[in-house]
Amino acid sequence: MKKFLLSLVAMAAVTTMNAQKMLILYYSETGTTKAVAEELQKQLGADIESIELVEPYTGVFQETIERGQRELQSGQLPALKPFTKNPANYDVIFLGYPIWFGTYANPIATLIKQYDFAGKTIVPFCTFGSGGLNTSSDALREDLPKATIAKGYGVRAARPHAVAKELDRFLKENGYKEGTIEKLPEFSEQHPVTAAERAIFDAACSSYQFPLGTPQTVGRRTTPDSTEFKFTVTGRGFNGQESTSIIYVTLSDDVDSKPEFTEVVR
Repeated sequence: MKKFLLSLVAMAAVTTMNAQKMLILYYSETGTTKAVAEELQKQLGADIESIELVEPYTGVFQETIERGQRELQSGQLPALKPFTKNPANYDVIFLGYPIWFGTYANPIATLIKQYDFAGKTIVPFCTFGSGGLNTSSDALREDLPKATIAKGYGVRAARPHAVAKELDRFLKENGYKEGTIEKLPEFSEQHPVTAAERAIFDAACSSYQFPLGTPQTVGRRTTPDSTEFKFTVTGRGFNGQESTSIIYVTLSDDVDSKPEFTEVVR
């Protein structure tokens, strides 16, 4: 009886969510976030809108960094072109962006100056080099106090192959898409890193362009098709001071697979 009642509750939640109008609203400079947005649209069947700039960035990494820093220092954020769809007409807005300077990209800063999204549910989704979903979600909660900022989805730009499967789980787990999915177990208690676990960490992280630190402890869990690791890592932060972060690594059960780090949480 308890399972039956829980199923009814879950079905009611999905029915309610499906009755709400959804918009996928995203900014993408290089096409990486666009690919995630289009996969979202494919799985949800929702309306989609790209955030376009009056003066687009060049797509060259260093030029984007330099222009972005100038904009933040001067307060002159990039101007947006008018939308074809009105966000006011939607209940749930999946808001997509790349991570710049540890948070959402500058065009999103322009967006939230123009819209307070009062009464809307905002579902962040982002792409990044190492991490930033947590910091950008926290920034959205601070900057959009009249909106509800829901749990978001983030993926490293180096892992486009993982997007479709991860989005399917994310959407079902959070009631945006019909279907059931097996709940993942919790990570085990943290324990000192063994030599074998250090080798997995190094295989996943050593090729990253910036040093990620030294793993001290780790928890792990087994999923239906992989083993996942949650490393506690010490290193130097952007300010040069010692810091602690969490780095997640996944190792697929496929015979030829290699460990991948999926996210850094600072």
